[in-house]
Amino acid sequence: MQTIDKYNFSGKKAFVRVDFNVPVDENFKITDDTRIRGALPTLKKILADGGSLIIASHMGRPKKNPDPNFSLKVLVDHVSKLLGTKVKFADDCMGEKTAAAVKALQPGQALLLENLRFYAEEEGKPRGDFASDEEKEAAKKAVKASQKAFTATLASYADCYVNDAFGTAHRAHASTALIADHFDAKNKMFGYLMEKEVNAVEKIMKDTARPFTAIMGGAKVSSKIDIIENLLGKVDNLIIAGGMTYTFTKAMGGKIGNSICEEDKLDLALELLEKAKKNNVNMVLAVDAKIADNFSNDANTKFVKVDEIPEGWEGLDIGPETEKLFGNVIKASKTILWNGPTGVFEFENFTSGSRAVGEAIVEATKKGAFSLVGGGDSVACVNKFGLFDGISYVSTGGGALLEAIEGKVLPGIKAIRGY
Repeated sequence: MQTIDKYNFSGKKAFVRVDFNVPVDENFKITDDTRIRGALPTLKKILADGGSLIIASHMGRPKKNPDPNFSLKVLVDHVSKLLGTKVKFADDCMGEKTAAAVKALQPGQALLLENLRFYAEEEGKPRGDFASDEEKEAAKKAVKASQKAFTATLASYADCYVNDAFGTAHRAHASTALIADHFDAKNKMFGYLMEKEVNAVEKIMKDTARPFTAIMGGAKVSSKIDIIENLLGKVDNLIIAGGMTYTFTKAMGGKIGNSICEEDKLDLALELLEKAKKNNVNMVLAVDAKIADNFSNDANTKFVKVDEIPEGWEGLDIGPETEKLFGNVIKASKTILWNGPTGVFEFENFTSGSRAVGEAIVEATKKGAFSLVGGGDSVACVNKFGLFDGISYVSTGGGALLEAIEGKVLPGIKAIRGY
């Protein structure tokens, strides 16, 4: 497998799949450019070598081509500023005009293609409503058939392919996986960001210093079941946080008041506890909670034992005893994975638990632990509390990271590595 460091892009056109799916406000101003900044080292390396950049990405989930609400045109000025060179814009990713713009690209120049998802062929799925299953099946076949031509056209723009979009590595889309088949092993590679992401996940899952602690937050056990089951064969400690806490608490006979709970997952929670015991995994659950009489930042609050929440009240964060409990486990760890906050950190009055977990991770990292934080809410916590620089690696991938932790082979990685 070729590496970007050893590749000379001089005189070559490089098709770079990035993840510029960044949030914008109602005025189409970027509110968080973390993903764009993450791709800069790769883009700058290609330009510095004397290569030509063809930058490709998706944004959002457009239902038609084109959809001005999801146009990448809004990114051009910002990307130009960060890259230190004027980025041209192609108002389509297909067509004769785009092909001509690509052909005219000179060494050291960059071109941003319009949103790849303006075409159903990018995802390989038909759009719209269908009168019957037969009609839907026919549309599926039509999109799959035209996807080959779409992919071949994207590949025809370039001499080499660089995938730097870990956030979409779990998707077998035209630009994230299928396009790689059009390039030989010497001319397809990961970008710097993708390489870092892959290495970080492999360090966590394969090159593990012990004790290994995973902190799993989130509202639902059902959305994390595959990850939890995979981790139970790998970790020494599994901390359960967030809304999942109350499903486990109720399953063990506790009173949770109005707290969020998956009633149909109580047996599953007990099974996971039993599996943890069999695997000698220390499953760490909250012992107290900060509860509120309303789902609001301004609600009345108090601290109670996690299994003694009265009716009319709900748990919105962990309590001080749990902060100490989680903190002690984290600080004694050598490998740490954090996915999901401990409570409703969007409300200022319920940030304490997530902040305490983040600070404990930073403290452990200072002592030599390797820490990986991933998933939108956890990354938002790290940024909100100013802890970013104290974490070993903060992942840009949400779904991709979770699927990698589940042990799945990601199509975007397999397309480059061959496995």
